[in-house]
Amino acid sequence: MRHLRKKNLLGRPADQRKAVLRTLANSFFKTGEIKTTLGKAKAVQREIEKLITLAKRGDMHARRQAASFLYEKEVVKKLFNETVGSFKSKKGGYTRLIKTLPRRGDAAPTAILQLTS
Repeated sequence: MRHLRKKNLLGRPADQRKAVLRTLANSFFKTGEIKTTLGKAKAVQREIEKLITLAKRGDMHARRQAASFLYEKEVVKKLFNETVGSFKSKKGGYTRLIKTLPRRGDAAPTAILQLTS
């Protein structure tokens, strides 16, 4: 049985879903925030929280695990050197999700995902 195994499938096959989440996470760590649909924002928020927790560990194995998910080496360096500095004492809640107006073309619910300070 699949009790407590919830995952947002985003209406895509597994390889496409993983690529979307990796791209969104990469963009998030580059800019500090992203604007996307609510479903994608909630799905990538889980991955971002896991990556920040990895970066808080700071060892080489954690760096390699983060590098296996993120696309660019510069983003991994930024995550481990700059982003994680303000979260050393926090135990969670590194991101905030702000719901915004629906998208104009198809009225899809949108949200802004950003780092907390």
